[in-house]
Amino acid sequence: MTQPGGQPGSGSPMEKVADIASDIGEYIRQQRNNAKISLRQLSKLAGVSNPYLSQIERGVRKPSAEILQQIAKGLRISAEALYVQAGILDLPTGGPVGDAIRADAELTERQKQVLLDVYESFRRENAAARPAAESAPTPDTTAADTKESA
Repeated sequence: MTQPGGQPGSGSPMEKVADIASDIGEYIRQQRNNAKISLRQLSKLAGVSNPYLSQIERGVRKPSAEILQQIAKGLRISAEALYVQAGILDLPTGGPVGDAIRADAELTERQKQVLLDVYESFRRENAAARPAAESAPTPDTTAADTKESA
């Protein structure tokens, strides 16, 4: 469905793809500016042509996962962060601990994933144990109940 002027209606699949492309392009530009790297430098580091990288940053092109990985390496950031921005991956869970692990430049992607897996397994284990612990009477509660009934 189009609106007057030939524009796609809001929420159309084509509009969503354009929004994702624009968002990822803007995110890459911000990361590049934060790293104080020129467009030309990043294109060399990532092995992507300068015009293509420019089109990605302007939201004209939506890069593949492989291109995003190359750009992430050039920016020295997590490919996962770019995948989330591009809509390829869902927003990761884990809160500040997960964010800190993902942001640590000293760890390899494999090491980060192993740490995240262990951390999430502990969280699931604790969440599963929580209902049982909440329903069990505590020693203080049991003693108080016994005194009242005596």
